[in-house]
Amino acid sequence: MTDVQPPVFAFDPVGNASSLNLAPFLHHPLSAQSPSILLLPPRATVTTSVAVAEWARAIGLSFSGGLELIEKLATGALPEQICSVWSLVRTKAIAPVLRVLVVACLIMSVMLMMDVTFMAVVSLTVKLFRLRPEKRYKWEAIRADVETGSLAYPMVLVQIPMYNEREVYKLSIGAACTLSWPADRIIIQVLDDSTDPAVKDLVALECKLWAGKGMNITYEVRDNRKGFKAGALKRGMEHGYVQQCEFVAIFDADFQPEADFLMRTIPYLVSNSNIALVQARWEFVNYSECLMTRIQRISLDYHFKVEQESGSSTFAFFGFNGTAGVWRVSAMEEAGGWKDRTTVEDMDLAVRAGLKGWKLLYAGNVKVKCELPSTFMAYRKQQHRWTCGAANLFRKVALNIIMTKNVSTWKKLHVVYSFFFVRKIVTHIVTFLFYSVVVPASVLVPEVTIPLWGVMYIPTAITLLNAIRNPRLIHIMPFWVLFENVMSFHRMKATLVGLLEMGNVNEWVVTEKLGEALKTKETKTKFWALLQPIAFRINFSELGFAAYLFFCASYNVAFGKNHYYVYLYVQAFAFTAIGFGYSGSAVCNS
Repeated sequence: MTDVQPPVFAFDPVGNASSLNLAPFLHHPLSAQSPSILLLPPRATVTTSVAVAEWARAIGLSFSGGLELIEKLATGALPEQICSVWSLVRTKAIAPVLRVLVVACLIMSVMLMMDVTFMAVVSLTVKLFRLRPEKRYKWEAIRADVETGSLAYPMVLVQIPMYNEREVYKLSIGAACTLSWPADRIIIQVLDDSTDPAVKDLVALECKLWAGKGMNITYEVRDNRKGFKAGALKRGMEHGYVQQCEFVAIFDADFQPEADFLMRTIPYLVSNSNIALVQARWEFVNYSECLMTRIQRISLDYHFKVEQESGSSTFAFFGFNGTAGVWRVSAMEEAGGWKDRTTVEDMDLAVRAGLKGWKLLYAGNVKVKCELPSTFMAYRKQQHRWTCGAANLFRKVALNIIMTKNVSTWKKLHVVYSFFFVRKIVTHIVTFLFYSVVVPASVLVPEVTIPLWGVMYIPTAITLLNAIRNPRLIHIMPFWVLFENVMSFHRMKATLVGLLEMGNVNEWVVTEKLGEALKTKETKTKFWALLQPIAFRINFSELGFAAYLFFCASYNVAFGKNHYYVYLYVQAFAFTAIGFGYSGSAVCNS
């Protein structure tokens, strides 16, 4: 048999490739001596080439000459020199970097696991021993008598910031105006930053109608949107009539408090002079609309039941959620009032109040109805604002927290390490970097191994600790894991943007709301959305990672010694589904 000379690179003395000799493949048949393709055994390569040729002939292809060339190139175009170079680069350059990333991710995973475990223990203790807020703080119902009359009730300001809220303005204004509180001891303040004249007219008319019913309601507008929500709230507090108010309740435009909301929250502030804020829990009117809203409910229930509860119970500190809460006006003023330096003005105010020694109370037994974003784009923008803002706030206040002398060292450590660093930074980075980058990459680099406890036990434990407070939704937890891993891609980007103060660090996009359309049969599918250009319907970044995960999973099936492909294929499918827009609902108000 005639020997076939494999194609070779001609290297100069410094190792630069100068030519590639492919001529032998154009004139000689295949030989068993031809070098095998990278990562495939020789026998498998020849078998694959023959199968390709047979398949081509079976479907009637007549390009036999071209196929023969392709087969020969696929079999012999990667010389032994390149295989050796790749092996050397993989061993000396890629593997060390990957090992460092593995160690870093394992350390972050342990940090996250310890924090999650601590919060779970505190939350379960509160649940099992029924340590409700009224057992930890004084609480006495406010009652009028013959002498004091309505003066027994403190003066309360209710602020409703809104921006082009055509779908929900009636719900929020109506709920605020029906609160059980003496009409002469409450002021409803509608802060409208709308840019749509038609919406402004509708909101103004609604305020006028309630004023005609005897409600003390004011309609306030600005000539600009400086500072967005923080700017509107700050301007609202500057009006003269606010000086007579002792407390201020804040509700976003889609929030609908129960009539007894003030009756159940204000007594904590009246009876405990060291409490600055009472935060209520959110309840979702549309959580059953689609799988994505159910997943959001799992995440937010965990946030309230575990994160907020543990922070309130141990250090009397947590992040204000920006709505469904009541503030002591004097505490707000002492903390410096509203600031628009980040997109999480609510968290900013809570941190500054906490550093002044004020206590924050989470009242989980008080619930306020609200709406979850039901489209992926709306949810993604909301998460960018929350995640980026928190990371940027950490950058701005970390040193101030460390240097403050008004709180204990343990509380400062809790705020800097647990509240900010682990939950707002580490969580988002390790979730994406480890499970969507490092673990798949380790499949391609056999020199790197990841301990089983890091790749399986810790994430399983964290998932179970999340599920334990949502037993009725445990069947959705696998979808929650996959969806959160996809969202971690966007959250990690937002985290880096906030930490480094890049580009759209202060981008503010109001979350889309559907309001009354959720309760009617008039809600229609966005058929026109199906006709939009592909660029508006497809998320190319998700599809790119789907291809990466699919390749790693397939390689793991063929050459791996572990079973990572089970997870990688499923996660690739999740990235693909979201990449093609199959997430959330496609509804709009008609």
